[in-house]
Amino acid sequence: MQKKKRVVVGLSGGVDSSVAAHLLIEQGYEVIGMFMKNWHDESVTISNECPWMEDSTDAMLVAEKLGIPFQAIDLSVEYKDRIVDYMFSEYKAGRTPNPDILCNREIKFDIFLKAAEKLKADFVATGHYCQRGEISKVGKTVYQLLAGADPNKDQSYFLCQLDQNQLSKALFPIGHLQKSEVREIAKSLDLITADKKDSQGLCFIGKVRLPDFLQQQLKPKKGKIIDIPADLPMLQKYAVPAGIDLEDLSSEELDNIALPLSFNENQGKVLGEHNGAHFFTVGQRKGLKVGGTGLPLFVIATDTKQNVIYTGLGETHPGLLRHALFVKNEEVHWIREDLKLSNGEVATYQARIRYRQPLVEAKLIQKENGLYVFFSTPQKGIAAGQFVAWYDGEECIGSGTIA
Repeated sequence: MQKKKRVVVGLSGGVDSSVAAHLLIEQGYEVIGMFMKNWHDESVTISNECPWMEDSTDAMLVAEKLGIPFQAIDLSVEYKDRIVDYMFSEYKAGRTPNPDILCNREIKFDIFLKAAEKLKADFVATGHYCQRGEISKVGKTVYQLLAGADPNKDQSYFLCQLDQNQLSKALFPIGHLQKSEVREIAKSLDLITADKKDSQGLCFIGKVRLPDFLQQQLKPKKGKIIDIPADLPMLQKYAVPAGIDLEDLSSEELDNIALPLSFNENQGKVLGEHNGAHFFTVGQRKGLKVGGTGLPLFVIATDTKQNVIYTGLGETHPGLLRHALFVKNEEVHWIREDLKLSNGEVATYQARIRYRQPLVEAKLIQKENGLYVFFSTPQKGIAAGQFVAWYDGEECIGSGTIA
């Protein structure tokens, strides 16, 4: 008799991972449930929204109901080193991090995966709404990261930094289901998580007051809010030259379009004060507390060294909309290594810069210094530190951190 394959499921205390565990049991796997505790500091969490103790208890009760072994693992030290410290340093530098993407790459499919392998697991599984495909290339198995079947819940963007080795060990049991179907399965099994609300906020921390969280290390500091006029000549740099093939542009011309602009205080007028440039991000509208502008006010740039926020009026302000972005070579990541572009090569994919954003056609140009991504329509609020992910239909091909 063939030995069952062993899977460790990351039981988060939510409905998705609960049903994932059940489906794996049905498929004949030997299943172990494991809860990751990644956070100890209750002072910045909104306690009744997603406290880890309640989640841990729910995960344990689900494991008991399903009849599988359960254990909790404390990864708070690793989480602080790899995720929290990264967040602080990124915000301090005026960049916009995505801790959920990093949490998947660094915690769930690295530290957690290694802990599972110590339990002699063949795979780890999560309740992500995405799917794994397999194709054969020159006799070698190539793993694909595919979108979840539920378009409203597709979470492939959050997994866009996984590599072939991580995907080879990953299972996504609910990726082919709609959210409503997942809840129905949970109800039919009388699981305690069946009607539980989806958690929000930081990966495995819960809902967090972000300013409170950041103020643990980044202190409030008064600074100016400067309004940049839409007719400022330097903003014309963002325009793509008409009638010119992008591949014919020099690196300098590509940089003019793809790299964020730097402003100075003399280029606009003072509208008000803020409490710290590192608390704001490009594209942000809320929290500026400036009235009487008529059109809505958006952040178009931040300068954390001078502690200045630059803003633009209206959703069509040329400082808010950009046709392109740049990813340094060391930040470019190909899930499909077999499709990696060489210097001078060009490819057309669809891309997004944030979760749930509709995919937009994009041309990727690989140059000696990095990857340029040009969108067919201008994108609002492209912020350094965010991740751009590119797709071929349902398949996520690669991703990178925006410069």
